[in-house]
Amino acid sequence: MAKASVVTPERFATGFTYQDYIAQVKVNKEQFQTYYASGQLTPDDAEFFRKASQAPEGIGKILVLGEDWCPDVLRGLPVAARIAEAAGVELRIFPRDKNPDIMNEFLNHGEFASIPVVVFYTKDLKQICHWIERPEIASRDLAQIQEQVKKEMPAATDQEFRNALRQRMTGKYPEWQKASVQEMRRMLAEKLALK
Repeated sequence: MAKASVVTPERFATGFTYQDYIAQVKVNKEQFQTYYASGQLTPDDAEFFRKASQAPEGIGKILVLGEDWCPDVLRGLPVAARIAEAAGVELRIFPRDKNPDIMNEFLNHGEFASIPVVVFYTKDLKQICHWIERPEIASRDLAQIQEQVKKEMPAATDQEFRNALRQRMTGKYPEWQKASVQEMRRMLAEKLALK
């Protein structure tokens, strides 16, 4: 028998709304606004998520675990907010480091506290599926960018290396956001038998 989730209706209700989360963000507030703007859904994607919310046992709530300092959260959280808006469902955000019990339910490969985690639930909080961290294309691109920077800057300090990585990755963020939407859409389409 599956272990009961710590995400009860009462607990879910204590999470931040997107607006409240952004209002209390300590770092990267402007970047969240930038990636909210670039995270817009296509009309077709918006229609899919609206249908997913109307399907029997379809999405009724979305939970996100994240931290404002994490680049993957900067990209992924605004996408989850756009999906919630298109679907017309409630989104609640929980800081990972203050909610280790929720994080423990969604460890990446059963061991890593990777963020963001985007969890899709029915209206009565039955878990449909969840998505973690970044799209596959971002992981592939990141590996290639790291290799390029290592070759071009073999004597770079850790800080110089990180700065060069960040500079090259930032231009890819809108593409990675679109890939995130497509991955979440495929997961839901499979679970809910939607096209």
